[in-house]
Amino acid sequence: MPPCPRTPRGLTLIHERTSVVSKTFLITGVSTGLGLAIARRALAAGHRVAGTVRTEQHAAAFQALDPDRARAFILDLSDADRIDPTVRAAEAELGPIDVLVANAGYGLEGTFEESSTADLRRQFEVNVFGTVATMKAVLPGMRERRGGHIFVITSMGGHTTFPGLAFYEGSKHALEGITDTLAQEVNQFGVRVTAVAPGAFKTDWAGRSLVRAPRSIADYDALFDPIRTRRQALAGQGIGDPDRAGDAILTLLDVEKPPVHVLLGSDALRLVAAGRQRVQDDFDAWEELSRSTDSAEGGVTVA
Repeated sequence: MPPCPRTPRGLTLIHERTSVVSKTFLITGVSTGLGLAIARRALAAGHRVAGTVRTEQHAAAFQALDPDRARAFILDLSDADRIDPTVRAAEAELGPIDVLVANAGYGLEGTFEESSTADLRRQFEVNVFGTVATMKAVLPGMRERRGGHIFVITSMGGHTTFPGLAFYEGSKHALEGITDTLAQEVNQFGVRVTAVAPGAFKTDWAGRSLVRAPRSIADYDALFDPIRTRRQALAGQGIGDPDRAGDAILTLLDVEKPPVHVLLGSDALRLVAAGRQRVQDDFDAWEELSRSTDSAEGGVTVA
């Protein structure tokens, strides 16, 4: 394996097992993809992992990874009433949750006009409300113990946007904002919060896991048909390596002052930078208009 790039603090992105203090992880969505890769890396490093899955088959497969330190719990994040009991059951099996990796969620592809309000509600029910409920279930214990780390898996789409993903990216923008605010509130308690925004990884996100709204408006064909075709062709072909994403999470876990926001993947770095520049260009071009709305008498600013 070629050497990995180093972080600004000189930490390699490959997590080497040395004298690891075993922690209890709760990782949502460990059936496949990033969740499974992160869980495998955590188990290999000597940690205990409670993982949520959707089926008995996936539960059996996950627990077979390490019968002593891996426990699977069946949970649908849209079933809000089951989230807190599931967390309590995981703690009864493996101990208090030290690390939450809120990974479970799904993508919805479709133009804004062709996607239904029901699609939007379902997207936010799982990606936002289910994730927030899981965070709220582990946070009191972390606050009382004055320690813990919450990782929220968002997306590069939580910082920039692409046609056909309005509802999905809206959910990830919401998580980025919630995570940033929470990090400021709980830092005083020794609880760390990190929003992890991956680019395209070699997972089934753009394949089996992506819900596609049906096409119905021909006016969008020229713009959107090539985008949908390309996205289907790239399923599982992203530049990102899920195992290296798992190593990156463990690296951040060992950092004294971890970032609140981090991107995973060179594509995420490039595309988010371009998206932010588009926004900054608008701000710069209309700065005079922005300033023109201040009261002539002055006033108090929020900060």
